Amino acid sequence: MAHRRRIADDERFCHFLTFGCDARRNLLELEQPCRILLGQLNAQLLKYSAKCVGYVIMPNHVHALIWLPETGRLSSFIQDWKRQSSFQIRSWYAEQNVQYLKESGSIDRLWTPRFYSFPIYSQEKLIEKLGYMHQNPVRAGLVERIVDWKFSSARWYELRKSVGVPIEWIF
Repeated sequence: MAHRRRIADDERFCHFLTFGCDARRNLLELEQPCRILLGQLNAQLLKYSAKCVGYVIMPNHVHALIWLPETGRLSSFIQDWKRQSSFQIRSWYAEQNVQYLKESGSIDRLWTPRFYSFPIYSQEKLIEKLGYMHQNPVRAGLVERIVDWKFSSARWYELRKSVGVPIEWIF
């Protein structure tokens, strides 16, 4: 019998979320898919009255720190974010980047079916996860400094520059 991972969503705390592109494809290496993903994050933040503490969009996966005012809503939040962004990103590739599809194959599924969630109970753990997340592009060799990665909340924290979604501290 396969062990099913339990997602803790029975208390109000911040969630450190990770989900990836299906088959580890680099479907988020272009600017427009990232913009679409952020637009859908904004839509879900409004819909669920949620707060985004931080995020980073990597070429093949996403990290986000999300706080929801109601328990039991995390899976719905992620499902809506992934479903809406998947539809729009796949449509963009089909209409605007046909060459990619010719070279790499069709995008039958954008996201892996599951996501990873880690509950954040303290300000210290939140700071740790935020640092880990912001260092991701540096560790991957994509940039030298965290503020150089365009699709990350690091520029908001370090330079107070707009990053596409409202960033709110929760502690």
